[in-house]
Amino acid sequence: MLKNLTSLLTLLVICTITAVSQDLKEKKYYEAVRIENAPSVDGNLDDEAWLSNHWEGGLVQHEPYEGRSPSQPTEFKICFDDVNLYVAVKAFDSSPDSITNRMSRRDNGDGDMVFILLDSYHDLRTGFVFGVSSAGVRFDMIMSNDGQNEDPTWDPIWQAKSKVHEWGWAAEMKIPFTQLRFQKNSDEVWGMILARQIFRHAEMSFWPEIPRDAPGVVHMAGELGGLEGVEPRKQFDIMPYGVAAYETYEPEEGNPFRTGSDPRFKAGLDAKIGVTNNLTLDLTIFPDFGQVEADPSQVNLTAFETYFEEKRPFFIEGSSITSFNVGLGDGEVGNDNLFYSRRIGRRPHGYPSLESGEYADIPTFTNILGAAKLTGKTKNGLSIGFLESVTAEVRARVDSAGQRSTDVIEPLTNYSLARVQKDFNKGNTILGGAVTSTIRMLDDTGMEYLHKNATTGGIDFTQYFKDRNYMISTSIYMSHVEGSTDAISRTQRSSARYFQRPDADHLEYDDTRTSLTGHGGKLQAGKIGGKWNFLLMSNWKSPGLEINDMGYQREADRLLNVLWTGYNFTEPFSIFRSLRLNNDVYIVNDFGGTLQGIGYEWNVNANFKNFWNGGTGGGFGFLNLQSTMLRGGPAMRMPNSWRYRMYINTDSRKKVSFNAGTFINGMAEGVSLNANYNMGITIRPINTLRISLSPGFSVRNDQFQYVSRRNMNDEDRYIFAEIDQKVLNMSLRINYNITPDLTIQYWGQPFIATGKYSNFKMITDPVADEMEDRYSLYQGNQIELSDGYYMIDEDTDSNFDYGFSNPDFNFDEWLSNLVVRWEFMPGSTAYLVWSQTRSYSSQIGEFAIADNLENLFTEQKANNVFLVKISYRFGLR
Repeated sequence: MLKNLTSLLTLLVICTITAVSQDLKEKKYYEAVRIENAPSVDGNLDDEAWLSNHWEGGLVQHEPYEGRSPSQPTEFKICFDDVNLYVAVKAFDSSPDSITNRMSRRDNGDGDMVFILLDSYHDLRTGFVFGVSSAGVRFDMIMSNDGQNEDPTWDPIWQAKSKVHEWGWAAEMKIPFTQLRFQKNSDEVWGMILARQIFRHAEMSFWPEIPRDAPGVVHMAGELGGLEGVEPRKQFDIMPYGVAAYETYEPEEGNPFRTGSDPRFKAGLDAKIGVTNNLTLDLTIFPDFGQVEADPSQVNLTAFETYFEEKRPFFIEGSSITSFNVGLGDGEVGNDNLFYSRRIGRRPHGYPSLESGEYADIPTFTNILGAAKLTGKTKNGLSIGFLESVTAEVRARVDSAGQRSTDVIEPLTNYSLARVQKDFNKGNTILGGAVTSTIRMLDDTGMEYLHKNATTGGIDFTQYFKDRNYMISTSIYMSHVEGSTDAISRTQRSSARYFQRPDADHLEYDDTRTSLTGHGGKLQAGKIGGKWNFLLMSNWKSPGLEINDMGYQREADRLLNVLWTGYNFTEPFSIFRSLRLNNDVYIVNDFGGTLQGIGYEWNVNANFKNFWNGGTGGGFGFLNLQSTMLRGGPAMRMPNSWRYRMYINTDSRKKVSFNAGTFINGMAEGVSLNANYNMGITIRPINTLRISLSPGFSVRNDQFQYVSRRNMNDEDRYIFAEIDQKVLNMSLRINYNITPDLTIQYWGQPFIATGKYSNFKMITDPVADEMEDRYSLYQGNQIELSDGYYMIDEDTDSNFDYGFSNPDFNFDEWLSNLVVRWEFMPGSTAYLVWSQTRSYSSQIGEFAIADNLENLFTEQKANNVFLVKISYRFGLR
């Protein structure tokens, strides 16, 4: 490993030294004009600033026909004063009655729009995007890594108005310099892109021209000059908030903590402070995220943790800066990251030990006492992201015949992160690093099974070549966790690694350890520009790697190598507006050198000339050896696998649009067959209302669903069964946008899941040549169900040897969320929220929609939360 690491570092040094400097074409240039009298932002374009000076045109079509003139001309003008940058756009249209004016919530770009991207750092990698629709809806985001990462959660304080005229429509923007980051006494030349979207033609045009097969966006920007003398202004916004909530639920007789209703009041503070010209400090004290939509319902029958997306505004804004991704691609292997913000404020680890007749009040999440985030980029190209957060000790209140006590179920915890990246050679060379730290105060908590300290750290490097059409990128990282012997033993036995596996000679389980260290890395190299692309990718994670205290990691002890190639048809032909072909081959090993599988995947994705889009894809897996299937037992050989998917979406510009898709996968020899079907309809009866309904149904039949592990005569028994699982869900969304700043959103989801187990079996020889020799079915005289418990008489001596609970299940849930949001002043917002939850569970295992819904809505009273939240912005500068 050391030899390979040395070779890799040598290669990176050579690449840096021999990198070809970017041969840039002469960039288009626009000079902004200083003004004395600020224009009114109203969309009329009748102010003095817009009546004089030159209007710039020359936009070039990007899509669908690259390089052609747009179907409608566009002109723009930019001016500024000491405080703001002003942008005016004339979007000419020969058919003004065909302009698509769709009212939507901020950042949901819909209809005709114009955008401006400002690379105020002029680092050729970072762009601040401001856009507005013809209906006056604002859109803003930050582009980083040359446009490969987009962060639409960024919500700066700025103004924009639009108005439809007889010649087309006009847009005006007022962008305070406090919302941009740039260096004092710089050359005052910024990167700039002006874009227009004509919705009815699905047409996008840019100033300057940007090829569709360009390997990035920001480095292709034109230049904005004339800004000499502009002084950067530091932002200083304080936003106190108050929350009043009232919760109602089914009272529980005898439980003093479940009386049927609970009021709640809370106050806190958010702040955004410009520390320097380029660095911004975000603060939150006693944050509340009651307006955030709940996670969708799921049933997880695997040994691995479910990955949930972050939805809390403080943590998603600027997430691209604090991210240190260590996965490959997307899906299960793409989520791994040194920082997974859902760890902060998570559900408590512990649960109180209750005796008969005792009741407990158990918080469902950990209170965040405060968090701070420092982000920005210096004039020398150093990107900085620091995050610090402290979560409170959580105690469950216990009542025993009127006597009250408390049990600690989550310790006081400190989370820290530092992320830096440095640009060299006009952004063609990037070197970075990240460190995370989790420290728990475990003394006198009784929670010594948790890690006391957890540290991760890594470095990453990217080098672009030949106008950024080629790249090589790598990252190397490590982890170190400390704790009691119980904590480290649990880590060794966890589903990520299973050190106790009896057939893993390269692993050593040691129950006396008080620390564990691991490492990982990934390497990507290939061609990312042009129509034909390829990447060679490698990802490794040592058995001892553990980043789950502050990050997310599904598995360790894994080496994955992938060769991917794709071809992109960017010009319309035949029935296609564009067409993308992809395929890859992969091979997986563990750190002992054991082959765990090889496979092939392909997909085709198309946009059609009738504005529909669709795709299909699939794959095959061979030589499947699953080291985690027996959850700590030996690896098990499984048959070859296959998968297939298909989807189709109709024209989303229409008032009524549809989508449908299916994903089917299975294994040979009839071992498993899983099918997932989904469809959806979206209706826009008026331009201010959007209704979408998305039902889904999945069926899963698997002969080898893990049930339990038991012991007989000092030998483990790995018990599996056939499962017949069905899941029905439906998502209803209603968005009513009264104005761009006053919106009503509703989301509701019924969820029905059932699982029926049969044909129970134990694994006897997991790697036998024939599938039927790998297990033994329990016969009728060996298994008996009594009072929800299966008893096993394996040796048929009329004495039960072991048993397990009946795993059949019904799980039904209803989630809904109604949010009225009003931004009554720039940066000041009021929320009115109604959330409702219903749930029902049993061991019936039967799928009957009518019965499931009846149980869900009649068995007990719903849990309702009514909430009012108001935050007010004090802009001190």
